[in-house]
Amino acid sequence: MKNRDWKMWWKAAGIRSVKTMAQAAIAMLPAAATIWAVDWKAVIGTVALTGVASLLTSLAGLPELNKSAGNVPKEG
Repeated sequence: MKNRDWKMWWKAAGIRSVKTMAQAAIAMLPAAATIWAVDWKAVIGTVALTGVASLLTSLAGLPELNKSAGNVPKEG
């Protein structure tokens, strides 16, 4: 890949990874009755793991970088 392609890949994969981590964190919070009862170590560990898994999954390809879309990562 060209240097520019890698920059675009990292941007798109990073956006996807952050969204995935946010979804995992939100999904874990309702398990506790109050904010004080949240096992934050478990939440942080799970969120980190989902971020790594998302980046590894992105190695297979990112629809956001479709050639027909002009190679522009979509946000939102």
